[in-house]
Amino acid sequence: MSGSDTGHGPGGPLSAYSLDELRGRHSAKWREYPPEVLPVWVAEMDTPLAEPIAAALAAAIARGDTGYAVACGLPEAFAGFAARRFGWHTDPAAMRLVPDVMAGILEVLHLVTEPGDRVVVNTPAYPPYFYWLPRIGRQVVQSPLALGPDGYRLDLSALERDFAAGAAAFLLCNPHNPTGLVLTEEDLLAVAALADRYGVRVVSDEIHAPLVYAGARHVPFPSLDAPAAARSIAIVSASKAWNLAGLKAALAVPGPEARRDLARIDAEVSESSGMFGVIASEAAFTAGEPWLEALMAGLAANRALLGDLLAERLPGAGYQPPQATYLAWLDLRALGLGDDPAEWFLRRGAVALYSGLKFGAPGRGFARFNFGTSAELVADAVGRMAASLDGRSHTARTGALDAL
Repeated sequence: MSGSDTGHGPGGPLSAYSLDELRGRHSAKWREYPPEVLPVWVAEMDTPLAEPIAAALAAAIARGDTGYAVACGLPEAFAGFAARRFGWHTDPAAMRLVPDVMAGILEVLHLVTEPGDRVVVNTPAYPPYFYWLPRIGRQVVQSPLALGPDGYRLDLSALERDFAAGAAAFLLCNPHNPTGLVLTEEDLLAVAALADRYGVRVVSDEIHAPLVYAGARHVPFPSLDAPAAARSIAIVSASKAWNLAGLKAALAVPGPEARRDLARIDAEVSESSGMFGVIASEAAFTAGEPWLEALMAGLAANRALLGDLLAERLPGAGYQPPQATYLAWLDLRALGLGDDPAEWFLRRGAVALYSGLKFGAPGRGFARFNFGTSAELVADAVGRMAASLDGRSHTARTGALDAL
């Protein structure tokens, strides 16, 4: 299908591009590995831009609007989206523009913790947490989620143990990457109670909040009726839901008692954001919901398709459909491929998953699979994985992988 399709066809935005068209992209997803490799690793989707975003960017180019970034109407746009989507009413004047969610997390932790402080994260966890927090002098404390037959859940006893041991902050990831867990309001209130008891500041990474499936509901942490929530700060962005990661814009959104903390973010931080990121994000939050609904329909279909394909072709793979995101956290321990099954599938199947080892200790034997692509490529990836185990590895493709 031609890339001119803006996502209103039968497959929605995910079916807009052919494999050849995708291979022409310059992004990390499509340039990290040789052309023989099918990439389903990093959190980029294979979609066109939503029409309102494309129009806003085209207009900006036409007027040469490529200067330093300021927030413009982005806080107001997000406030409207949050009210419609989550019933969260927040003050745009209290928000601060940051270059991206990770940069926002680091700036906020600079404000609310001290060098050497302990920051708790639920593992498996987003890999950049392990890289960036030590670089700003904070200690990462891994607090594993509990894994049961029905998937992952928050382990409150483990969290209390880690808070009581002297944590200064809790970096909450909700919806959770990589498991796709969406915490209930009851869970979040329990977190808030523990944070109040032990004097822990909560910083909430809510980048995947727009990508929640039917049956789950996203509750922004600062919206809770609890003192810890009032002192919390959430970091939000349009980047994952509308595929804008390269354009660089996010918002830090405070609870009512955290406004003074957030006001201390220097203007230089905001100016490191991208003007196109601000323009695109404002358009996404203002006029991008119809596109988002079409996307979610396609993602829901792919989420089910992946389960069916794994059951048929890789029955030893453990898979719990995520409640949010377009990322599947696959338990591949039963396949006997060692601690890093992603390495096997890359070399033997020419399919690139995200190695579970990068997500902390609980990631041994796991890998992350990005199904934010066409149904055909989801099927191709699973087919390659299955063939590699059947002894029918893609030898014609893997010759170029020897140097990896």
